[in-house]
Amino acid sequence: MRTVQVEQVIDQSRFNKFHLLVFLWCFFAISFDGFDIALYGIGLPLMMEDFGLSSAEGGAIGSYALIGMMLGTFILGSFSDILGRKRVLALCLALISIFNMLAGFAPNATFFVIMRFIASMGMGGLMPVVISLMTEYSPKKNRAMTVAVMYCGYSIGAILASLIAMGLLESLGWRFMYWLGVLPLLTLPFFLKQFPESLSYYIARGRGDQVAHILNRADPEGNYSPEERFEYTKAAKAAKGVPVSRLFKDSRGRTTVAFWIMVFSCLMMIYGLNTWLPAIMQESGFGIASSLSFVMILAVGQIAGSLAGGYLVDRVGHRNVLLSMYLIGALTFIVLSVTHEPIVLYILIAIGGACTGGTQNLVNPYISSFYPADIRGTGLSMAVGIGRLGSISAPLLIGFVLMTNIAPQTAFIAFAIPSLVGGVALLLVQERHANHVQQRRKKAVTNIPGTSV
Repeated sequence: MRTVQVEQVIDQSRFNKFHLLVFLWCFFAISFDGFDIALYGIGLPLMMEDFGLSSAEGGAIGSYALIGMMLGTFILGSFSDILGRKRVLALCLALISIFNMLAGFAPNATFFVIMRFIASMGMGGLMPVVISLMTEYSPKKNRAMTVAVMYCGYSIGAILASLIAMGLLESLGWRFMYWLGVLPLLTLPFFLKQFPESLSYYIARGRGDQVAHILNRADPEGNYSPEERFEYTKAAKAAKGVPVSRLFKDSRGRTTVAFWIMVFSCLMMIYGLNTWLPAIMQESGFGIASSLSFVMILAVGQIAGSLAGGYLVDRVGHRNVLLSMYLIGALTFIVLSVTHEPIVLYILIAIGGACTGGTQNLVNPYISSFYPADIRGTGLSMAVGIGRLGSISAPLLIGFVLMTNIAPQTAFIAFAIPSLVGGVALLLVQERHANHVQQRRKKAVTNIPGTSV
C-alpha cells in the first residue's frame, strides 16, 4: 500500500482546471466581500440624510456592523477546522446575501444596524476561510501570487460597487445597492456541487475516498485510490476542538501577537478609508460621482499592490515587501493630508490602496504559511478576529474627527499611525520558528487505516 504525502502532492501539482475552479469560486466569494465593504461608504452620505444621522452616528453604525464581523471571524472562521471550510463558506455567503438585502428595506437606523450586524458576521467568517482554502489548494511555486490574484476579487467587488453607484445611486438611491446583495444566494446550489472540501477535514475523519478523488483532480497522473495511506500534518487535531492554545506553543507566541497587531493596523486603515473616503472627498468639494471615483481608484491601487507585492514576495520574501509597503503607506497618508491637486490626490489614493488593502492581501498568506495545516484556519481566523478591533474603531474615530473644524483631508494623517505600527509589529515576527516547527511535525505524523494524520 502506497503512502501519499498529501501536502506534497498539492505543492508539486501543476495548475489545472481543478485549481482554476477553486480559484474562481474563491475569487467570486471574496468579490462580494469587497462589494459589501465599499457599499456602506458609498451609500453613507445619502443614508445619513435619509435617517437624519450625524457624522459620529454614521461612523457608529459602521462600527456596530463591524462588531458582527469580528464575531463572525472568531465563531465561523475558527469552527471551519471542525465543521468543514466548504460548509462555513456557504453559510457565510447565505448570511451576506439575505441580510444585506433586508438591510435595503430598513425603515429606520435600528433595523438597518441589526441586519448589517448579521450580514457582517458572514463577512467576518468568509475571508479567513477563503484564504485558507486557496492556500491549501495552490501549487507551492506560485502560491503567493495565486492568493494575491484571488484576493484582487475583493478590490474588483469594490470597483463594481463604485461603477454601479456612479451610474445608478442618484437615480435609484442607496437601498437599491443593498438589494443587489441577494446575488450570491442564487449561486449556492452550484457552489455546493462544484467546490471541494478541505483535505485536512476529510483526512481527520478517515474519508480516504474523498481525499483520493480530490488528489486525482489536482494531480491526474497520480492515480490515487481510497485504499492508500494518506499523510497530512496531524489533521486529526482539528476534529478534537478549537486549537487556539496551540497558536502560542512551539515558540509561536510572540509571532502570533505580532500578526494580530499587523492585521489590526491594516484593517483599521482599510475600513476607515472605505467608510469615509466618499464623504471626505465630498466635503472637500468634489461631487458625488467624483467622490465615488476615488473609491474606484482606491480599489485599483489595492489590485496593483496585491499583484506587484505577490510578484516581489516570490523573489525577495514577505518581510522585505511588507515592511516597504507599511513605510510607503505612512508617507503617503501624510502627503494626502496637505495636498489638494486632483491628479496628485488620485495617484496618492491609488498608492494608499496598494499599501492598505494590498498589504493585507499579502499579510494573509504570510500568516497562513507560518502555521501548521491543522491550525492554519484557526491561526488566520484569530489574527483577523483580533484585527477586527481596528476595523471597528476606525469608522467611529474618523467620524469624530470629521465633526471637528479641521479640513476634511487632514483626517488622512490619522492613517499614517497604524501604518507605522504595523511595520514595527512585522519586525517582531520570528520566521525561523515556522520552518523548525514544520520539520518537527513532519517527523511526528501518525497513521490511521486508509489515512495518516
